Amino acid sequence: MLFFLITCCSFIIFFYKSLSFKLLPLLACEMRLLSLWCWKDFSLLSLLTKSIKSSRFFASEMMMSFKKRTLQTSSKTVVHHNADELSSPSSSEIMSILDLPELVLECILEKLPPEGLCSMAAVCRSLRDRCMSDHLWEKHMNQKWGRIIGPAAHREWQWHIATRKDSCFNQATPKGSFNYLSQLWPLSLVRSSLKNRITKRKNSPPVDSVMSWYLALESGKLFPAQIYNREHGHVGFMLSCYDAELSYNPRTDTFQARYPPHGNRAVAVETDVTWDRIRAPPVDTPPHDLHISDCLSELHPGDHIEIQWRRNKEFPYGWWYGVVGHLETCDGNSNYCRCHESDSVVLEFNQYTPGSRWRTTTLSRKDHREGGNEADGFYGGIRNLQRNEEISTWKKLWPTEILE
Repeated sequence: MLFFLITCCSFIIFFYKSLSFKLLPLLACEMRLLSLWCWKDFSLLSLLTKSIKSSRFFASEMMMSFKKRTLQTSSKTVVHHNADELSSPSSSEIMSILDLPELVLECILEKLPPEGLCSMAAVCRSLRDRCMSDHLWEKHMNQKWGRIIGPAAHREWQWHIATRKDSCFNQATPKGSFNYLSQLWPLSLVRSSLKNRITKRKNSPPVDSVMSWYLALESGKLFPAQIYNREHGHVGFMLSCYDAELSYNPRTDTFQARYPPHGNRAVAVETDVTWDRIRAPPVDTPPHDLHISDCLSELHPGDHIEIQWRRNKEFPYGWWYGVVGHLETCDGNSNYCRCHESDSVVLEFNQYTPGSRWRTTTLSRKDHREGGNEADGFYGGIRNLQRNEEISTWKKLWPTEILE
């Protein structure tokens, strides 16, 4: 600083002697400003130098402390890692579910619900093949759908399988102009499309598998069955059972029923059909065909029966519940009753009031055909109910009031 002052003073004296008196005030003012500016620069420079030195010192201190912390952390990590290696097994020693014995794995898969089997099938190829096997899904199929799935539904599913296989075969072998265009199309696009199809087929169950049928029913595929007391228990259909096409709704756990058209009437649709109102068709007879009865000679008074009935010949048959009654010449005494030896059989429908035209009807045992008229309807084939389960189901549906 002293050197700077001496230099400035000598510089001012030199200019003072060499310049004229008139210019002195102006130059003096400028030199004052110059000296102040230089002093400002030198002061800033010194401060900047000090700050740089201090920052370098601070940075060096920070680096030293960071190195110490890093060394301490790495040493702790090594210690913990060694401890974990000693306490936990290595990755090669971890057991997979596929390492279980075959019988144990099979028992585990048998305990899984359908949702669990679907989730396990998405894990790997080995589990997918196991979880899609028919013997696992047959149990779930029988538990949920066995009571309402009959031979007619099975035939429709077989027809669906054949149709799907034919469509897959036709898609796999292009013909005509499509074959020509596929040759001109870029090979990479053809390969990617083929790869996507193959991947999708591998991840989905086989078309003819029980799993595929189960999932199709769960997703709402139509299947044939019969509905008790159709159209929400309409009075004209009490204690009857009609054929319909059903579709399952998993959200409400109910069904939608589509009844075939009756004469000029359109297709009737009924929603919210519960499980207890559905059954598999007990006989493999289409709804418009007459059932061939083979039990007429064995019917005795008191037997529970189902008989085909339709309003007119354009309508499909429905199955109606009734019992075998006594002839007018019989007093009902079981010791002297010979009604089962007669060529005629009396059927009673006790849900109707005595004297109603629907209360009784008489049919021939030997030459039984469709009988009736346009006023009272037409009666068809007869089934003799042998199982208590069928009889109890009809009794549960008995109307609260006698019909007229």
